[in-house]
Amino acid sequence: MTVHPTPLPTPGPPSSMQSALVVDDHPLFCDALSMTLKAVAGITRIETADRLESAIARLDQAPLPDVVVLDLNLPDVDGLDGLIRLKSVVGAVPVVVVSSLADHRVVSAALRAGASGFVPKHSHRDVFRAAFEAIRSGLPYHPEGFFPLDDPKAPASQREEAVARLALLTRQQAKILQLICEGKLNKQIAYELTIAETTVKAHVTAIMRKLGVQSRTQAVLIARGASFESLMPEGD
Repeated sequence: MTVHPTPLPTPGPPSSMQSALVVDDHPLFCDALSMTLKAVAGITRIETADRLESAIARLDQAPLPDVVVLDLNLPDVDGLDGLIRLKSVVGAVPVVVVSSLADHRVVSAALRAGASGFVPKHSHRDVFRAAFEAIRSGLPYHPEGFFPLDDPKAPASQREEAVARLALLTRQQAKILQLICEGKLNKQIAYELTIAETTVKAHVTAIMRKLGVQSRTQAVLIARGASFESLMPEGD
């Protein structure tokens, strides 16, 4: 079954953008980014998290921030896994990726996975200003000079299929798939998530159906298809 790449997101403009959650494990960059967001985007309340899990724990507490700023390269995620899991939690809240991994393949995959914008790390303030102005208007933002790598009408590549399928998973399913990738058995997953083993089995069945696979091993391969190694060009 061919899964066609999802179109670039065009969420409705946020009613306001006064609060942000910055997810990045470098304290100095978080400080610099916080000052930039306050100066160019008018954001007055900024929280930070250095891991995806701590970010999700914060997002479980109401209210949600008006925007989430995410670094793709976190200690507890691999590739686009963090973005995909985060989007399943925040729903319509815009997620802006700010990353040093600004290869066209990474940018394209991040936008297809649901990011509202992509800003290379250490961009000038004017770039951040332009990005947040676009997102406030409900438009996706990408770096200057970025161009789509693939014809939208062309068949989806293996990488695009992996990203599109993973984006279909619910938050709980994405977490269970992560634990499967870590080699955990259903009984171990049930214990870690404090749910019944029969519930885990039902989720695993749903995961395999959404990913279009017949085994846990194939599901792991789909997840790895969205890793940085598969996104970067050969020889990098």
